[in-house]
Amino acid sequence: MTDIARAAEAATAAMRDVFPATPLQRNDYLSDRFGADIWLKREDLTPVRSYKLRGAFNAMRKMAGGRVACASAGNHAQGVAWMCRHLGVEGVIFMPVTTPGQKVAKTRLFGGDRVEIRLTGDFFDDTLAAAKAWCADSGAQFLSPFDDADVIEGQASVAVEIAEQMGGMPDLIVLPVGGGGLSAGMLGYLRARGTVPDMRFVEPLGGASLTAALAAGHPVTLETLDNFVDGAAVARIGAKPFEILRQVPPQHVLRVPENRICITIQELLNTEGVVLEPAGALSVDALRDLGPEIAGRRVVCITTGGNFDFERLPDVKERAMRYAGLKKYFVLRMPQRPGALRDFLSILGPNDDIARFEYLKKSARNFGTVLIGIETTTPEAIPALESRMDELGFAWRDLTDDPLLGELVI
Repeated sequence: MTDIARAAEAATAAMRDVFPATPLQRNDYLSDRFGADIWLKREDLTPVRSYKLRGAFNAMRKMAGGRVACASAGNHAQGVAWMCRHLGVEGVIFMPVTTPGQKVAKTRLFGGDRVEIRLTGDFFDDTLAAAKAWCADSGAQFLSPFDDADVIEGQASVAVEIAEQMGGMPDLIVLPVGGGGLSAGMLGYLRARGTVPDMRFVEPLGGASLTAALAAGHPVTLETLDNFVDGAAVARIGAKPFEILRQVPPQHVLRVPENRICITIQELLNTEGVVLEPAGALSVDALRDLGPEIAGRRVVCITTGGNFDFERLPDVKERAMRYAGLKKYFVLRMPQRPGALRDFLSILGPNDDIARFEYLKKSARNFGTVLIGIETTTPEAIPALESRMDELGFAWRDLTDDPLLGELVI
C-alpha cells in the first residue's frame, strides 16, 4: 500500500472524530428492477447532505489558520461553512446568483456568524473567478471545490469506507463527475491500494467536461453549459483531478440527459422516500444505460447529495414528463371560425388533458396562432393525436424540444 492510500485512510480515521461514516445500503427496489445487487453509498446523509464535507474537512484541518474563501454552487459551500463553524474559522463563500435558495439558506445555517455569503455570477466559473480575485486582494486562503490535493484526498474517504463496510470491493462502482474531485480521489485511492474494481463515471449531458478533456488530452472549457444539474455542471474539469483521470477509457464515461435524471429523482422519492438532488441522482440514473452489463453483479452507486429545493419539484415533474413523451407543446394554426376549437377538442384522446392554452396572435385574417400544452398517460397517445391533427388539416409545430422557442414561448 502506498503513501497515497495511507493518507486517505488517515484522513478517514480523523473524520470519525467529527462525523460518522455514511451508510452503505442495499436497495431492493433497484436490485429487483435491474437484476443486480445494487447498493447505495448514501453521501446524501452526511451532516451537510453531501460528500463535499469530506474534502472541506481534510483541507481545512491542514490549514495554518486565517480566513478561508471558496466558490460553490452549494454543496462545497455547505461543507466549508460547516467546518468554519466547527473549527471557529472565518469564511467568505461565493455562490452563483442562480444557486437554489434552499442551498443558500442551508449554507447560512451551517456557517452561522462565521461565514459571509456573496452571490455573484450566473455560472460557477464566473463565481470561481470572483472568489480567486478576492483572495488575491485580501490574502485569504482559497479552497477549491475539487482542484486541490487535500480536497481530493478527503473525497477518497468514500472509497475507504466502502472497502471497510463491504469487506472488499464490489464488482462495479458508479459515480458522478463534476469537477473531478470525488472521482479522482476514489480512483487514486483504489489504484494505490491495488484493488480497482470496474468503474463507470457519469456526467450530465449538458456538462460533460471529462468527456471533452479525454478527447482533447487535457482539460478544456465547454462552450455551452446546462446548469440544471448544478452540483455537477462544471464547464472545465480540474487540472489536478484530470491528471488522475486521464487514463480512464472514454467508453467508461456515461453522459445522461438532464430531463431523464428528473424521472429518476421522482422514482426514488415516490418509491423509496429518498430525496436526491440532480447531481445526487446521476449514478442511479446511469443504471438505465448499463442494462445487461450489470446483471447479477454487485454494484455500488454513489448518491452524492440530497440538497433538493422542493420549489424545483414542478420543474422536475415537467422535465420528466417531457422526456417520457407524456407532455408536448404545440403551436397550432387555428381557423377563426365558429366551431374550430370544438373540432380540435373532439380529436383529443380519453386520457389527453390540455395543460396550457393561449392565443399568441392572429397570423392572418382567418387564422390564429395558439400555444397548446397536452399532458397524457402513455407515450403512444401523442403520436396518435398528431396523426389526427394532420387528418383534420390542422397546421402545427412541436415546440417541446426546441431550445430557443421553448425558452421564449413555453
